[in-house]
Amino acid sequence: MRARSRRLTAFLVTLGLTGAVWTAPGSSAEGRTTTTATAAAVNSTTVFYRLPSGWPVANVHYQPRNGPWTAVPGERMEPAACAGWVRRTVPLGDATGLVAVFNNGSGTWDNNNGRNYGLGTGDVTVAAGVVGVGNPCGSGPDPEPDPGPTANAEVYYSTKTRNWTATRIHYQPTGGTWTAVPGVAMEQVCPDWARASIDLGQAAGLRAAFNNGSGQWDNNNGADYALRTGRSTVKDGVVTPDATDPCGPPAPQDTVAPSVPAGLRATASALTVSLTWTASTDNVAVAGYEVTRTGGALGTVVRNTGSVGFADGPLTANTTYTYALKAYDAAGNKSASTASVAVTTGDVPPAPPGGTPLGGDPREDSIYFVMTARFNDGVPANNRGGSQHVRSGNAAGGDPMFRGDFQGLVDKLDYIKGLGFSAVWITPVVLNRSDYDFHGYHGWDFYRVDPRLETPGATYQDLIHEAHAKGLKIYQDVVYNHSSRWGAKGLFQAKVFGVRDDQWSWYYDQPVQGFEYDGLTIDPTTGKSYYNGDLWSSTEPTGNTCVDWGEPTRHTSPEGYRIYGCQWPSPTSGMFPAQLYHRCWIGNWEGEDSRSCWLHEDLADFDTENPIVQKYLVDAYNRFIDMGVDGFRVDTAVHIPRVTWNRRFLPAIQQHATAKFGDKGRDFFVFGEVAAFVNDKWNRGSVNHSAQFFTWKERREYSADDATAALEQYEYEQGQGTGGQPTSRNAFLDGNAYHAPDHSKSSGMDIIDMRMHMNFGDANNAFWNAKDSDDSTNDATYNVTYVDSHDFGPNKSSVRYAGGTDAWAENMSLMWTFRGIPTLYYGSEVEFQAGKPIDCGPTCPLATTGRAYYGDHLAGQVTASDYGVVSSASGQVATTLQKPLVKHVQRLNRIRRAVPALQKGQYSTDGVSGGMAFKRRYTSGSVDSFALVAISGSATFTGVPNGTYRDAVTGDTRTVTTGSLTANPGGKGNARVYVLDLPGNPAPGKVGAEGPYLK
Repeated sequence: MRARSRRLTAFLVTLGLTGAVWTAPGSSAEGRTTTTATAAAVNSTTVFYRLPSGWPVANVHYQPRNGPWTAVPGERMEPAACAGWVRRTVPLGDATGLVAVFNNGSGTWDNNNGRNYGLGTGDVTVAAGVVGVGNPCGSGPDPEPDPGPTANAEVYYSTKTRNWTATRIHYQPTGGTWTAVPGVAMEQVCPDWARASIDLGQAAGLRAAFNNGSGQWDNNNGADYALRTGRSTVKDGVVTPDATDPCGPPAPQDTVAPSVPAGLRATASALTVSLTWTASTDNVAVAGYEVTRTGGALGTVVRNTGSVGFADGPLTANTTYTYALKAYDAAGNKSASTASVAVTTGDVPPAPPGGTPLGGDPREDSIYFVMTARFNDGVPANNRGGSQHVRSGNAAGGDPMFRGDFQGLVDKLDYIKGLGFSAVWITPVVLNRSDYDFHGYHGWDFYRVDPRLETPGATYQDLIHEAHAKGLKIYQDVVYNHSSRWGAKGLFQAKVFGVRDDQWSWYYDQPVQGFEYDGLTIDPTTGKSYYNGDLWSSTEPTGNTCVDWGEPTRHTSPEGYRIYGCQWPSPTSGMFPAQLYHRCWIGNWEGEDSRSCWLHEDLADFDTENPIVQKYLVDAYNRFIDMGVDGFRVDTAVHIPRVTWNRRFLPAIQQHATAKFGDKGRDFFVFGEVAAFVNDKWNRGSVNHSAQFFTWKERREYSADDATAALEQYEYEQGQGTGGQPTSRNAFLDGNAYHAPDHSKSSGMDIIDMRMHMNFGDANNAFWNAKDSDDSTNDATYNVTYVDSHDFGPNKSSVRYAGGTDAWAENMSLMWTFRGIPTLYYGSEVEFQAGKPIDCGPTCPLATTGRAYYGDHLAGQVTASDYGVVSSASGQVATTLQKPLVKHVQRLNRIRRAVPALQKGQYSTDGVSGGMAFKRRYTSGSVDSFALVAISGSATFTGVPNGTYRDAVTGDTRTVTTGSLTANPGGKGNARVYVLDLPGNPAPGKVGAEGPYLK
């Protein structure tokens, strides 16, 4: 997936900490420090915890109800009076209980499978996921199970348009049973509103329908209403969660509308329209302006702005648009509309000379994955440390976070080709914005390449040209799900509260007229490249929608400075417009909200079902397609509904690439990160959150509105369940015969093989688990496979793979011969940073992590004469190229390139005995390639075609007359690849020289 700030948030959300842990502006998410309110110890809870196997100690990390969390990792628990138990007494102040999780102090957590533990007062126990009460070390009965806290839903139903004299709610708590028809009577608490308070027990929500008790129903047109805990309103078919009390005291009435804006003018420059006007006046204050645009593909679009003046774009070239304007105040009064003004956009600005993708079947390639900013430094002048340079420890090591660049990558393309790779996956290239954004996943300007990666003569376009000249494809990492925490330039840019007082002047930059953030250019006032003077406002902006603007909270920063409302981006504060961004935190990682809520405050979640957002992203990424990139690796694909991918983004990619490049465009490769960190076939039983689900088209029609369609699809597919999903034979042989695959139901998105990745702690495990998922994937021969990455090691390990050289060799032998596209994270060819934390954000130097700088291993000169063949090398890189796994991957790449069956073949284990052993075949046109593969141990193949087989590893030749062949590679990581001589397709025989494992 991505950066630490995203990953740590995902972890904290899993623990239930998001929203309970506060980060000061200027602190990164990774370095957050919590502060605990000091309330009088009115009551307390003594928590008894049974130590899991292998835990010598335990910490309890807790939050008194409605209070702050303790600092991670929490407070150390002390031994209890009986073996195997530890205890801690927690003062609660006025709280009625607490929420808690436990850890061993070394990174292993017990968070009740993501639900946290809800505990009451007095003596409570937690053992093996079960909450009880009592002292397990005292006398008396054993602890009894405690059902824990219960949830409540307060539901208001609008009766204004119903004319009902009575109202009932018929409901079903999530996972529970429906009430008896007609349901529970609701109280008419004020005109037009009926209310019911519902105890949900442990349920997280409910489904409901309403009726008048006499046969008249409102069941949301048969779909029922999905409601959450807390207060919700249901009015005219619309559910509003976390709603204000509709029967609360009325707001003061302001009935005077602002004056009509005067002097509206519109001017066009290329694809951007700028609007200017004279400010309106109001008896209280003008809150903002409503801009209505008509024309173009989207028809009528309404946008709001708090400023006097508005820039709209990018729009469609040579198209006439009309604009009209209204002013509004905080009470919702709107002025009359101005007269419409028309303006015509200009031509599309000339694009820089683009490239042309290489084309060809992506399965013929193997992929080398680099974090560009950490791979190799070509030009030190564009290095930048950012706001966390000193705090992280990077400064002390002379290791700025933005260090590698495109020039450094160009300089070492021969190294990558010399390893045998023919495709390079690079982290996102768009201009990023956060305190620690070297990874590329905090996009700010999606229409601009980050200047910290480019230098004259080594732009992104130059990199694409240079890579293609060497026969290397470029796969660009792209993000559709979210922007930076400050929004996205050209779509919405957050403005947050900031005051340059004695506490915060060190952080808030003085605005500089005409200066713009680009991550590279130095602010002439402060000497910083991470300028933020355009983000802050010490006075509330006109049209602000963020609640509690500038109000002091009870929280403080790590430095002890008071934190104010709207000082930091948040989905629930109202800061981000609901039209463009979602406004909630993810609560259930296998729930519908995981597709429509924020992962972390660093990752502002786009409303990808909105056509304005869709156009912004489609147009942005079309520019990179035009540059000639060969494919997209799609970040956080699971957090966008499949129906949105299938309706909007995937067709846009495919149509644009094909229109631009013809057959080469049709080969544009899209593979998605559907992060399912489980070892089973379906992600905790949720088809909508399983990787293979995203390889399929939709199989029924949904509503025209994308947001509605997303919910309909979710409910439909969840209802079909795991047993009702489509299946495929595309990856499997029919006996020994290859058959033409059926891609008619393919979505056009292939996937990273998360299940194989999760099980790569042991190659045999990865093999058998991968096979188990292939019948539910449209075509698993396109799966991208890797052992570890910039996010996790196998089994969700937080460290880079450290299974040892032999295990690495065995994993590689499997990936390079089994179905799928083998991928290697930079440095794994020398076991770079094995066992080191993959990431710890700015709380430790990058040099101590799996994202360390790799360029020191590449110093010197290297020239590749072919894939996997180095003709010359000098300096440190020559030493690097002698490492055993380097030799191993070079030869694997050469063997795979020589045997089409290993690249694109279907496979079967029928008639195959042994552990990791299989047969593969690929037939197309004049090509017919059949291979028998055995890895690490002996295998016998029966029922195979008779003929002459030659081993690509040793050159051994076998003549089969009885349909049986036995292969015995011996040695962990060794392999045998017996290829059948076929008419017009002779077996290659021995490929390359004997190496440390293939011999």
